[in-house]
Amino acid sequence: MTPKEVLALCRQEEIQAVDLRFMDFPGTHKHFTVPVKALTEKSFADGFGFDASSMRGWQAINESDMLVVPQADTAMIDPFMKATLSLTCNIQDPITREDYAKDPRNVARKAEAYMQSTGIADTANFGPEGEFFVFDDVRFDQSEHEAYYHVDSVEGEWNRGRSAQGTGGNAGYRIRRKEGYFPTPPGDTLQDLRTEMMLTLQACGVAVEAQHHEVATGGQCEIDMHYAPLLKAADGLLRYKYVVKNVAARHGKTATFMPKPLWNDNGSGLHLHFSLWKGGQTLFAGSGYGGLSDIGMHAMGGILRHAPALFAFCCPTTNSYKRFVPGFEAPINLTFSFRNRSAAIRIPVHNSSAASKRFEFRCPDPSCNPYLAMSAVLMAAIDGIQNKMDPGPPLDKDIYDLTPEELDEFAKVPRSLEVALQALREDHDFLLRGDVFTEDVIDTWIWFKQTHEVQAIHERPHPWEFAMYYDV
Repeated sequence: MTPKEVLALCRQEEIQAVDLRFMDFPGTHKHFTVPVKALTEKSFADGFGFDASSMRGWQAINESDMLVVPQADTAMIDPFMKATLSLTCNIQDPITREDYAKDPRNVARKAEAYMQSTGIADTANFGPEGEFFVFDDVRFDQSEHEAYYHVDSVEGEWNRGRSAQGTGGNAGYRIRRKEGYFPTPPGDTLQDLRTEMMLTLQACGVAVEAQHHEVATGGQCEIDMHYAPLLKAADGLLRYKYVVKNVAARHGKTATFMPKPLWNDNGSGLHLHFSLWKGGQTLFAGSGYGGLSDIGMHAMGGILRHAPALFAFCCPTTNSYKRFVPGFEAPINLTFSFRNRSAAIRIPVHNSSAASKRFEFRCPDPSCNPYLAMSAVLMAAIDGIQNKMDPGPPLDKDIYDLTPEELDEFAKVPRSLEVALQALREDHDFLLRGDVFTEDVIDTWIWFKQTHEVQAIHERPHPWEFAMYYDV
């Protein structure tokens, strides 16, 4: 849509408020709202002022004023707010009018531009498969003298013995731990809810391929987005999380994209299907392993080579690393495979057409900032192609049949956010090319995560430590 078409849509739909949205540096969706009369054609160039010093990781108090510049092609009638149109915005400096280096959306735009400048490809398509939990109740707190969390789900295995008040009793349909993949109702209690999420996403311009219950008990779900170019896919993931959370809230439930909310069951990933295109043709189809071209193999090589550093953006929380446990389907080996889901990269086999040829990077999780995570993955792939990086041997065997000596041949994923941040500190030159990421962006990310998350966890006693050590 053009600015003129957006204004016409506002008149046609009797819009009264315009919601201006953007993503902060760590990856939280932000917004403020103006009356519709404040939106003019000129607004799409001039933008609206706001205080960036209150945004985590952004400006200092003495240089706080920044601009949000609405993008007409992101216009969406909000399904949860009264007579409201939402617009995704870019962030600019009000004096220089330069795009802000620490605006995650700007990083994604520069990544696409850099890719095109190399001549390797003109489009990087990402197809995200997002997983999340829907709970009926959640409570948590932390203070100097106590720490706890409690989540509950009507379909959780732990509720098999509980009486269901007001419902005529417990019907006994509970999803057992690690048996939640594709059950039908009444065991799957969230079918209608996910369908509502899917239809709402489609109405909001986010193409969806499928929705289903995921493996874990306690309400784990998945909705798969259709592939799209990097910037559009990242914009779509913001809408995805917004819609999922608000549909759940509308039904008195709560949705979380926290990677590992339940101990001893599967966590939530954000599997990224990735391919490069040029002139309308895929660059990944070929006659090599898994039907991949040399470009596809080298792209895998780049992602695997830089994977420890990528984890700092793709798995950016301390909770992310509780997902990487053997036996819970999350990949723990930095290798690739045709079909094998225990590898970091899987080449899907269900469609043999050249146009569908891609690979799936299975390590990222939905707590990530999608603009930064996808941009980093693209930059690693480009580096692999430019330097013809060998992805190494595939992992085609069942990892549970391998000896410890055989497993040692394959590099492992980082075991903590602190390790991933150190890897990023030591390996980020590939991200700086084309000024896509800057040294300031890298330094601020490492500082923020280390100070506000890693150190915060280090300082606090864990409840399980009381069970292990109270009587020492």
